[in-house]
Amino acid sequence: MFEPVVPVSPAPPTSAAGAGDRSSSIISVEHVFKSVSDSTGTLTILRDIDFALAPRETAAIVGASGSGKSTLLSIIAGLDTPTQGTVRLAGQDLFALSEDDRAALRAQKVGFVFQSFQLMGNLNALENVMLPLELSGARNARAQATEMLKRVGLGERLGHYPKVLSGGEQQRVALARAFVVQPAVLLADEPTGSLDFATGEKVMALMFELNQELGTTLVLVTHDPGIAARCERRITIEAGQVVAA
Repeated sequence: MFEPVVPVSPAPPTSAAGAGDRSSSIISVEHVFKSVSDSTGTLTILRDIDFALAPRETAAIVGASGSGKSTLLSIIAGLDTPTQGTVRLAGQDLFALSEDDRAALRAQKVGFVFQSFQLMGNLNALENVMLPLELSGARNARAQATEMLKRVGLGERLGHYPKVLSGGEQQRVALARAFVVQPAVLLADEPTGSLDFATGEKVMALMFELNQELGTTLVLVTHDPGIAARCERRITIEAGQVVAA
């Protein structure tokens, strides 16, 4: 069992911390700390992370490997829990909800795109994109999934399984699956990390195009300065702290 961690009291939010206007934010990260403890001591992964993002905004979370970027993304998604602090998604305090209610809110509001695609190998492209719609009880899942796959240029690959799709095609299936539910927020962790430059450029162009078309708030973890430069906000983390937002 981890021992309780008592972090340093957080300072009040400032404009430099990127706190922004909380009242209209889709994502509000409020003085979040994350620490883990074992027999060797306590490791603080995130320290007093505080910012807010508006609907439709695009933000890149950048920093060196091990700085806490992916941990922060997991906490924003409610997949990991902070040691201290609050995350609000569409006005709801994620960690005041039960695990089941958190999962239900994610299903309604959040889409995910991962570096490793995370497609179901036993499902074809169409079935992969239909899956979140079916889980939400959508009646016209097949038609919606077909239209979204056509939208990402895979209308001729509906029946193909992930193993016969290229990396770029798999990532486009993952994008279609994420956007088909028209999420309020899309979280992407190194979405072009497994792709060559040209394919990655095409995938990112599509992601930003869908962001504008559907009005989705886009939050990217990336090492790529070119991708970060395309976002409206750049949240830079060093040693677990936001140094610029």
